[in-house]
Amino acid sequence: MKAALLAFWRIVALLLLSAVALQLYFLARVALMTVVDPQSTTFQRSEAWRLLTEKSRLAWRQQWVPYARISPNLKRAVIASEDAGFADHSGVEWDALEKAWERNQKAEARIEKINAQLDRRLSKRDAGKAPSPARALPRTQPKIVGGSTITQQLAKNLFLGGERSLLRKGQEFVVTFMLEACLPKQRILEIYLNNVEWGEGVFGAEAAAHHYFHIDATKLGAMQAAQLAVMLPAPKRFEKRPGSAYVVGRAGTVSARMGAVDLP
Repeated sequence: MKAALLAFWRIVALLLLSAVALQLYFLARVALMTVVDPQSTTFQRSEAWRLLTEKSRLAWRQQWVPYARISPNLKRAVIASEDAGFADHSGVEWDALEKAWERNQKAEARIEKINAQLDRRLSKRDAGKAPSPARALPRTQPKIVGGSTITQQLAKNLFLGGERSLLRKGQEFVVTFMLEACLPKQRILEIYLNNVEWGEGVFGAEAAAHHYFHIDATKLGAMQAAQLAVMLPAPKRFEKRPGSAYVVGRAGTVSARMGAVDLP
């Protein structure tokens, strides 16, 4: 019994040491970013692997450009669209997270009600018939919205996977606070704009400016920048119709907000 208890506490100690070592590794990587530009992110590497395995080719566009060579229009547009409080918060907007959680709870409840109605319709339709999986009606999935800040998005893309779990979210918070503690806001925004996805195999402001408008990132106008900012939540979907009525209309709203944005 005593030997089993001792083995248990050894395992607990090893797990704690591993967790501390992981945090120190992340902290060292973040601290290094004060002077070294990250060459790739975890998300980018997973996307590269997906493209190679699914399409047997790697169509990739990315070119790092310094903060000064990124149009102020794009910086303002991304902040206005993604994280209006970027210059002031400490990495996490708790009010935005609470509102996103409430919206997601309502969405899940609404979808559960819709799916229950579909199940009742299916039961009535197939009453007295042998069960047939092929006759099942498609189930609706809730649309999940997020309240993540630019720093949180960067933390996730740099080091973490795309799975949704409390453990992964907790690690995201830790890395977010590391980024805010070690890097100035300007550097965080610079790294974010050089690594964020703007389409399949299109990463960073310079690649996006050339891909969609055939110009350098430094020359992006207000409306062009706003259109790129609108695409960020779902770049692969919007890439198919970058000039759609939704993108252009939403870009007009973002463009109107850009004048009130203070750049770091």
